[in-house]
Amino acid sequence: MSYKTLLVHLDDSPHCTARTTVALDLARRYNAHLIGLYTVCREIFQPLCRPSDSVRLDMLETQYAERREQAQAAFIDAAQRAACSFEWRAPPGPAVAAAVLSARHADLIVLGQLDPHEPSNYIARHFIEDVLMTSGRPALILPYAGQVKTLGENVVIAWDASREAARALTDALPLIRRARFVTIETVGRQRDDGRLPPIDVAAFLERHQIQASFSTTPHIAAISAGTTLLNRVADLHADLLVMGAYGHSRAQERVLGGSTRTVLESMTVPVLMSH
Repeated sequence: MSYKTLLVHLDDSPHCTARTTVALDLARRYNAHLIGLYTVCREIFQPLCRPSDSVRLDMLETQYAERREQAQAAFIDAAQRAACSFEWRAPPGPAVAAAVLSARHADLIVLGQLDPHEPSNYIARHFIEDVLMTSGRPALILPYAGQVKTLGENVVIAWDASREAARALTDALPLIRRARFVTIETVGRQRDDGRLPPIDVAAFLERHQIQASFSTTPHIAAISAGTTLLNRVADLHADLLVMGAYGHSRAQERVLGGSTRTVLESMTVPVLMSH
């Protein structure tokens, strides 16, 4: 298994350059085709425009076209310098629907964590969550803070024997194979309910020529499991966290599992999530 088609989300935020760089590095690493998907929040401006306010609407459309052309030029220039196979897409319509449709034709999606201090980073409500939960594809989510200097050299796999965790483990195999250090991390007591224990996960990885250690960190009631997991990632100096994503839609609201929400809000390293 390898990644042969990658999809990177492009927008007008300052974080887009770093996201493109990581995606191109992965494309070179796996000799993969990279799709640059440009989709930004356009709907947010529409309530400001009355039907009769055609001048303002035209101005917004002109600004959007200019930003799109700038993003396209930057992406094509970077991809050509990287000598990667690539294509550019800027589909019309709602951002989530466009991203989900394109993602279903990719092996891996590269997204950016929501930066609450950067307005241009906002695409749609629950954008990352909806793409992750409905596309059927794994997502590599990059933190908005700090720089991604290395990716996949020191990997932590969050394991709770769930379907989501198993899916994430398999989806991350191309990255994990190249790691120097791999740790299978469970939060809480060792399970005795018949679920696959970490030692069996290590054996599974060994058959893929991947050497992994495993450990269990006690769950302290005052600290969430997500926070405990992020603390372990920091303690181990990991540069990638692999975990399952939990959530569902209820009354048009995206309801996430506690650990998923915590990691999406507070990640400090790239996270590969699968649902």
